[in-house]
Amino acid sequence: MTTAIDRGLAEDLSADLATASLVLARRFAAGATLWCLAPSWEPHAQHVAVEFVHPVIVGKKALPAVALTGPDLVSTVRVSVRPGDVVLAVAAADDPGVLAVMRRAPAWGVTTLWIGSGGRPAGGAADHVLWLDDPDPRLPATGGFVLLYHLLWELTHVCFEHPGLLTVPEDCSEEVCVTCSDEGRLGEVVAPGKARTSAGIEDVSTVLVDPVAPGDLILVHAGLAISRVDESGER
Repeated sequence: MTTAIDRGLAEDLSADLATASLVLARRFAAGATLWCLAPSWEPHAQHVAVEFVHPVIVGKKALPAVALTGPDLVSTVRVSVRPGDVVLAVAAADDPGVLAVMRRAPAWGVTTLWIGSGGRPAGGAADHVLWLDDPDPRLPATGGFVLLYHLLWELTHVCFEHPGLLTVPEDCSEEVCVTCSDEGRLGEVVAPGKARTSAGIEDVSTVLVDPVAPGDLILVHAGLAISRVDESGER
């Protein structure tokens, strides 16, 4: 049977891979750690982490990467990540643990990258999606995913060879965004009156959305929770 890998990478996947590699290089240059998940295929998470930690080519950087495993991925990732880190998942689009992590990632201030095959995740489920549109259920056991994250590793190091690429353009400041944006920022309730957002732990009034409990997702605007976000991402 001929797979998508046998036919070569599609043009759109190649572009997605190049963009993800540049973003990953910029995050590493700023001090990020790469956290790797593959709940159904844990060897993939361990393989990705080893690729980045172990510089198999002389002169390449050893980059911080850790494979996270266990039955409660949300709790494990929550206590591990810091703002600016990257979470990379190798998983099917319907994996419940990965979906839960991806929904909370904006509140934790982390960039997300999802590698998979077959049915694609919903738009916006991750910051970067590297997807093989091949429904063959045997694909995870083949070299398809391995090729993708090997290329990701190599292209990330190519970016390091061009230091000018590692400078991230400045976005508007938080003070401006809080007042000019109608969307608000995703937050995760950690305690009464406290929520974790991409800026860290903040004081947040939840009077408009009470009752809330630790782990609930909310939209925060100017220190006020303006709505709740359910587990499907709906408001």
